Amino acid sequence: MKFTCTKENLNHALALVGGLTGKQTNLPILSNILIKVEESKVNFISTNLEIAVKVDLRAKVEKTGTFTVPAKTLSDYISLLSDEQINLSQKDNELIVKCGNSSTKIKGSSAEDFPLIPDIEEEHSYTLDSELFKDSLSKTVVAAAKNEIRPELSGVYFNFVKNNKNLVLAATDSYRLAEKQVELQQGDDEFDCIVPGRAVYEMIRLINLSKNIESETKVRLWVSENQIAIRFNDFEMSSRLVDGKYPDYTQIIPGEFKTTATVPTDIMINKIKAASLFTTLGVNAVSFDLNVENNTVGISSTSTQTGEHSSEIDAAVEGEENSILLNHRYVLEGLQNMTGEVEFKVNSADAPCLLKPKTNNNYIYIVMPIRQ
Repeated sequence: MKFTCTKENLNHALALVGGLTGKQTNLPILSNILIKVEESKVNFISTNLEIAVKVDLRAKVEKTGTFTVPAKTLSDYISLLSDEQINLSQKDNELIVKCGNSSTKIKGSSAEDFPLIPDIEEEHSYTLDSELFKDSLSKTVVAAAKNEIRPELSGVYFNFVKNNKNLVLAATDSYRLAEKQVELQQGDDEFDCIVPGRAVYEMIRLINLSKNIESETKVRLWVSENQIAIRFNDFEMSSRLVDGKYPDYTQIIPGEFKTTATVPTDIMINKIKAASLFTTLGVNAVSFDLNVENNTVGISSTSTQTGEHSSEIDAAVEGEENSILLNHRYVLEGLQNMTGEVEFKVNSADAPCLLKPKTNNNYIYIVMPIRQ
């Protein structure tokens, strides 16, 4: 194989495929990327056996062929080259990289050792705005479980709703819940599935890297019984789905609340961060006191090691006097996905509370209380 490309295009392709490669002690070939050179195109492919990424590289092809090389070695070396055209060719078990007056040989492996990447099953097809989709994924995946004791909770629930042409995304680790609705531009098949958290983070990373390179603004999405795939600009990503049924999370969303406080998000984040310095490690307990008479939200914390803290935020508080004890980390991870004013809704010290942007009903974030 032999082809020529620019350093900029090569760096971009390597950045996209590089997220899945790493220390794969069981299968060293997974630390490699597959370079597939055909008559009219060059593809870079990486996989960790659960997720696969394929990138189209703009290049001038002189000779077809396939070969695999360690992703990190190639990426680190290319980043040191000058901004000139780069010539890549294969001879025996080496990739020869020439740029200006420098030449290097990188040892690789036969493409026959690389795992087969399954074709995308284009069963249910949808189109979404790329920025809205990425933003919605970011706002929900924070609530997914970080371990895989219950695999379904470590993923994000995708529910394609036919009636209102919406995709409803939800995630919960049983301590908090995030739900976001995003409008579908095309596609009205009713379908639901659980996408692994790792795949969701990879989608966010890839869309973010690719959005400034090309002019495309729409993400195309396909789902089937076993697989989800997205295509955007110059990359394609596919992932296995999580087996199992997602719990009916809607039953824990309260229908009404006794107290609602409307608070500036940035001020609330700042006050919670101050209170977090004076909490017991592991418990992370911060107390929230909603005062209707004074129109304030009191935020306080106590630690036997570091001391204690209390502050107040001016707020529009409606309903009953109320207080609740919450894990500050969970609250902050929800608030950091909101701007402007936030509605903080509480029923009692023992019931889940809700946070949502005041001007937007498409995103809700629920936190379970710490029982005293």
